[in-house]
Amino acid sequence: MGYLAIFFTTVSFLPQAIKTLKTRRVEDLSLITYLFLFLGSLSWFLYGNYLNDIPLMATNSMTTILTGLILFLIVKEKRSTI
Repeated sequence: MGYLAIFFTTVSFLPQAIKTLKTRRVEDLSLITYLFLFLGSLSWFLYGNYLNDIPLMATNSMTTILTGLILFLIVKEKRSTI
């Protein structure tokens, strides 16, 4: 059951990351939401690293990368419109 949760949690951010990369449209995405998602998944990754828990690290490394990518694009695109 845990591996199924890992799959769905990680894959849930993939469609948004792909769409954002393709369109570069971020005006409807919340900076604060993605900042907290990024920091939360990074914290879970570090906790998994501390526990040497491979599934926890695997899930949250991918989630951190995907939310970090979206967060980067939000900041980059919003800066370019100022």
